Amino acid sequence: MNDDTIRLVTIGRIIRRRWRLLTILAVVGALAGYGTSLLFPPRYTTSASVLLPGAWEERELLTQTEVATSSVVVDRAAAALHWHGVSGTELQDQVSAKAADGNIIRISGTADTPKRAQQLSDQVARQFVTFAARIVDDNTDPEAAAQLEALQQMVVQTNRRITDLADAADPGQTVESVQTRTELEKLRTSLQEAITKLDQAGPTANKANMVVMGSSARPTGEAPPTRVQLIVGGALLFFLLAVIGHLTAARMSRRLRTEPEIAAALGSTLLGTVDVPGGRSAHRPEGRGTRAPIRRLLGVDIRWDTPTPQTSGDEAARQIRYRRVCARLRDLLPAPRQLLVVVPDGDEIARRAAGQLVAEAESGPSPNSSSGEYPLLRVVGVSVSRPLVPDRHDESGALVVLSAGNWTAEELAGIAEACADAKHEVVGIVLAGTVRARATRSAGRPRNAATPAFAVGEDATGGSR
Repeated sequence: MNDDTIRLVTIGRIIRRRWRLLTILAVVGALAGYGTSLLFPPRYTTSASVLLPGAWEERELLTQTEVATSSVVVDRAAAALHWHGVSGTELQDQVSAKAADGNIIRISGTADTPKRAQQLSDQVARQFVTFAARIVDDNTDPEAAAQLEALQQMVVQTNRRITDLADAADPGQTVESVQTRTELEKLRTSLQEAITKLDQAGPTANKANMVVMGSSARPTGEAPPTRVQLIVGGALLFFLLAVIGHLTAARMSRRLRTEPEIAAALGSTLLGTVDVPGGRSAHRPEGRGTRAPIRRLLGVDIRWDTPTPQTSGDEAARQIRYRRVCARLRDLLPAPRQLLVVVPDGDEIARRAAGQLVAEAESGPSPNSSSGEYPLLRVVGVSVSRPLVPDRHDESGALVVLSAGNWTAEELAGIAEACADAKHEVVGIVLAGTVRARATRSAGRPRNAATPAFAVGEDATGGSR
C-alpha cells in the first residue's frame, strides 16, 4: 500500500469492509451538523436593487458597492430602523452589495426573520441613495458652479433686455414691429433651452439621480447553510475524513508485504508459499479483552487493506504446496528431523497454515521410504510484543510461518532474536496467503487439517516438554 496508487477499487474495499464504522461515523457527523444548526439560528436574506442612470464605468460601479456597505450608510440604516440592541457595527456583517448588469447595484440584507431582512435591505438602499446624492453635491466643482450661476444671471439680464426692447418697439401693428417682437421672443426661448441643456449636461447631473427599484421581496426560505445542509455536510465530512484516515494509515504503514523484505527481516530464506481457504474468520484475529466485542461490532477486527483472495485450485492442488514445503525441510535438515514451527500470535492465517503443515508432515512417507520421512513439527505461538521461544531440546531449528502485510521489520527481527536466544536457527520461512476455495470437493484423499494445539504453560517459556 505504501507505493500503490490510490484507486477506486481501494476506496471500494474500504467501504465494503468498513461499512459499519463508516455508517456510525456518518451518523455522528450528522448529529454534529444538527448540533451546529442549533447553535446558529436560521438566517434569511433578500435584496433591493438600485438603478444608477447615466454612463458608469466598471471601477465606478465597484466604488458605489463599497459606498453602499460603508459604515456611514449602515450606521444611518441602523439609526433609522431603531432595532433594540442592534448597532451599525453588528449590521456591518449582515449587509453586502454587488454590481449587476445594467448599472444596477443589488444590496442584500440578512437577518433572523424574513421581515427584518426585508426592512434591512430596503433601509440600506434608501440610505445609500441619499448618501450618494449628498456626496455628488458636496463634490461639485465650486468654480464650475460659480460660472454656471453667473451664466444664469446673464440669461436673466438678457431676458430683461429683450423685454425692454420689445416694449420700446413701435407699439403699432405694423409688419416691422410684429417681426421685431417675434424675433425677440424666439431669442428668449433659445436662451432658456440653452441654459436647460447646460444644466442637464453637467458631469454629475444624471449620477445624482439614483433610484431604488421598489421594495425588496420578503424571503420565503432560509439562507444557506440550512439545517438540512449542515446535517448532510456533517455526515459527508465525517465519512470523507474516515476514508482519508484509512488511506493515510495504510500509506504510512510499515508492515512488510514482499517476500524479500520479510526474508531480510528474519535473516533466513523463503521455503515456499501455501494457501489457506479464505473467509471472514481467516482475517479475524482471536478476540480478547473487553474491546473485542466492540471491534467485532464495528467490523474493525478484519483487515481492510488485504487484497481480495484469488480463486485457487482444488484441495489436492493446495496440498501439493504443503507437501513441497515438507519435502524441502526433509532435504534441508539432518537426522533426527525435528523442527519448531514459530507462529506469531494473532496471525490466524499462519496458524491455520501451520496446522496444515503438521497434518501433512504426520501423513508423509513412511520411515522405510526411499525418500525418507518428513520432519516432526511442533507449533508454538510467539507474542510479537515480547517474543519468547522455548529453549532448544531435540529440534534442529525453527521454521517461521506467517502471513504478509501483518508485521513490521522490528517485530520480525524480535522473533528472529528470540529464536537465537533459545539456540534455534531459523532454517526457513513459509508465507501463508488466503484463497477462495471452489465449491466442488477434490476427489483425492481427505486430509485432517485440524488446528494444532499451541505450546502453552512451561513449554512456552522454555521449560520441560
